Amino acid sequence: MTIAEPSRIDLEIGGMTCASCAMRIEKKLNRLDGVTATVNYATEKAQVVVDGPLDPTLLITAVENAGYTASVPAPPAHADGAGDEPDAEGPELRALRHRLIGSVVLSVPVIVLAMIPALQFTYWQWASLALAAPVIVWAAWPFHRAAWVNLRHGAATMDTLISLGTSAAFLWSLYALFLGTAGMPGMTHGFSFALERTDGAGSIYLEVASGVTMFVLAGRYFEKRAKRQAGAALRALMELGAKDVAVLRPSTDSRTQVERRIPIAELRVGDEFVVRPGEKIATDGVVVSGTSAVDQSMITGESVPVEVSAGDAVTGATVNAGGRLVVRATRVGADTQLAQMARLVEDAQTGKAEVQRLADRISGIFVPIVIGIALVTLATWLLLGFPASMAFTAAVAVLIIACPCALGLATPTALLVGTGRGAQLGVLIKGPEVLESTRRVDTIVLDKTGTVTEGRMSVVSAVPEQGTDAEELLRLAGAIEHASEHPIARAIASAATDEADAGLPTVESFQNHEGRGVTGVVEGRAMLVGRLSLLEDWSVHPSAELLSAKADAESAGQTAILVAWDGAPRGMIVVADEVKATSAEAVAQLKALGLAPVLLTGDNQAAARHIAAQVGIDEVIAEVLPADKVAVVAGLQAEGRVVAMVGDGVNDAPALAQADLGMAMGTGADAAIQASDITLVRGDLRAASDAIRLSRRTLGTIKGNLFWAFAYNTAAIPLAALGLLNPMLAGAAMAFSSVFVVGNSLRLRSFR
Repeated sequence: MTIAEPSRIDLEIGGMTCASCAMRIEKKLNRLDGVTATVNYATEKAQVVVDGPLDPTLLITAVENAGYTASVPAPPAHADGAGDEPDAEGPELRALRHRLIGSVVLSVPVIVLAMIPALQFTYWQWASLALAAPVIVWAAWPFHRAAWVNLRHGAATMDTLISLGTSAAFLWSLYALFLGTAGMPGMTHGFSFALERTDGAGSIYLEVASGVTMFVLAGRYFEKRAKRQAGAALRALMELGAKDVAVLRPSTDSRTQVERRIPIAELRVGDEFVVRPGEKIATDGVVVSGTSAVDQSMITGESVPVEVSAGDAVTGATVNAGGRLVVRATRVGADTQLAQMARLVEDAQTGKAEVQRLADRISGIFVPIVIGIALVTLATWLLLGFPASMAFTAAVAVLIIACPCALGLATPTALLVGTGRGAQLGVLIKGPEVLESTRRVDTIVLDKTGTVTEGRMSVVSAVPEQGTDAEELLRLAGAIEHASEHPIARAIASAATDEADAGLPTVESFQNHEGRGVTGVVEGRAMLVGRLSLLEDWSVHPSAELLSAKADAESAGQTAILVAWDGAPRGMIVVADEVKATSAEAVAQLKALGLAPVLLTGDNQAAARHIAAQVGIDEVIAEVLPADKVAVVAGLQAEGRVVAMVGDGVNDAPALAQADLGMAMGTGADAAIQASDITLVRGDLRAASDAIRLSRRTLGTIKGNLFWAFAYNTAAIPLAALGLLNPMLAGAAMAFSSVFVVGNSLRLRSFR
């Protein structure tokens, strides 16, 4: 298989044990021509962007040459991304648990005997050797194997430190037992937190070797289990889809349709399928017949079911809570909203924030530095005249206590949990760099239609000029607006269709004047429908009475669309859009986060002010053409503001891309979603404040993790070098540091 054109290849990486492993693999891949790779230790995945044709086996070979394993992920079992129920633990975690249990059973007696002299019976040291040997050889084998593989490739990782430390302690103990005096009957020794002066020939460190192995295995087990929990939200998202579907197929006589249940992978665009009460909707589609309430909570986080009927769009994996529905599939497989959500979340989790790249660079050189510090510690103690056993023990403590794992886990685990929790709440964060943007934002621009308001315009009234019939006014205006996709146009066309028994006439020479209105010919009449400025361009001037009615409508927050034909004003159609019930609460939440809200709309100033007053927005920028929205955002940025924008339409996409932080309503256009940094799956503006709060909380967790990871190593290594830490306690502290970082990240699961 050969990949053509610039594209992305995902790899599953095996054998990584710390952040320095990820850095080594990343460097190996990036040395290949035309390859840009990012390797994430927490997700155990690599994202590789290739420039031009490249055989993925070359990437796999490069990873294997570095001493690790790699594979291209297998496609999901079903086209919509829903697979069979995964192994709750996985073979790697299960094997780790077995080694941990064995090391605990064997190591605890060794540690107890070493710490309590009263329990040290005759030849207790030989019993300790019998118990400790399986721990150091069998339980610690993954560390020794990884250290050897890395050594063959001229590299050192966390496993190198652990293997060196435990092996040194074990070999010293063998020397003392067989060649020194430690094997003599009646030998005893106590336990101390710091180092004690001794000649070394009578001291054994079996409790250090077995205890460190036990603690590190425990840390690694809980770390891996916590990482699985951190990624549980994404796995749950990918498993939401239906497994099979009841499609409608023509019967043998082709006169009726019969149901046939097929696997979801066989469903195609255009197929009609049945959804009974309590069943999941198999894929994205449009309701053909039936009415029901649909529970969308698993996709949007919104607990209130949504009423749907013929013509309404529905989303795959949501649950039919009411009546029987027949749905026509519009998107299947990787194109569905569920699959796109899962892909967005996975991309965000695999990416790296800039602050993590700094930690990775440090981790990449961390292990060689620690080995150097251990050698300097050994030499310094010996040069100062201390016994070899004390020098050796201090050096071992330095090797064991150092922990690059905590540095490597600081960002990705928080991202795993934060983005996963966001997906559950209907907030999709596209990448880790977005988190930095949310911290700096001080102004939030809100598009009015579809964001602050429902976005479903409806006709309030038709106001004809004298001598014009109201029904004729609506019919002709609806005919020309039927050719437009604007929300106001759709509202007028819909109202006209409902009133016209014989249907609407066709339009000729249709032309859209962006942001101003439309022109065309209907039944031989030259039509103008839109703003006052459009009519004035054609030297058409409405009467004073019509202009007064227009002003009254706009002051009430409504929108007046003027209609003219054959060079004369004929009246106006008044439309209105309701404010979303939650918009005022959402604006208050945004203000509480320190953001200044700005209402941006192409609507008239009076209508915009009326809407803004209802939701508590003071700053309004109205009568803005779609093409000028980018200039508005750029203008705010030129004032020194850091701008976020929330929008939903195609015409919002450029402004969303221009903003420092773009947030698209998931109920809006695909172009807006693609241009945004955050997608708000549910059509509720409160999701914007949820997104910013979650992003800031996740960023705070990342920084807290990095602080403690750096602080731990900064304080722990000098203490070990000064002989103030017993190696076994050093091992426990090292294991705790990784568990602490992962545990701190898991607190994001409770975000509300």
